[in-house]
Amino acid sequence: MKHRVSEFLAGLIFGLGLILSGMTDPSKVLGFLDPFGLWDPSLMFVMAGAVCIGFFGFSIAKKRTLNFLGGNLSFPGAKQIDKPLVIGAILFGAGWGLAGFCPGPAIVSLAAGQIKAAVFVVFMLIGMWMFSKVTR
Repeated sequence: MKHRVSEFLAGLIFGLGLILSGMTDPSKVLGFLDPFGLWDPSLMFVMAGAVCIGFFGFSIAKKRTLNFLGGNLSFPGAKQIDKPLVIGAILFGAGWGLAGFCPGPAIVSLAAGQIKAAVFVVFMLIGMWMFSKVTR
């Protein structure tokens, strides 16, 4: 039960952070991704904050074998940049640039009833399903 409560609280804090930072507003995200147009640099602060927290968080986590709730803590073993990673990054970036959503903010926006987010999430799920079929 404590795992479910902590998962809910972590998701709630993450979702609130996405809303407060403007990541759930596709026009704000697209403005950030348009450096030669009406560029909106405000999301750079969100990104810098995430990188700083991630840097210190992973520095601590790498020294541990258990998470804070007692579960096993492991990291992916792959360390090389390969073709699937590059293709995935290109597809992710293209989807983000076209729609103004990435997966986390899209799910938060879907819960808020945004139709654009619903379309994005449907196609994201189709893409995940296609990936699982291709890589089998």
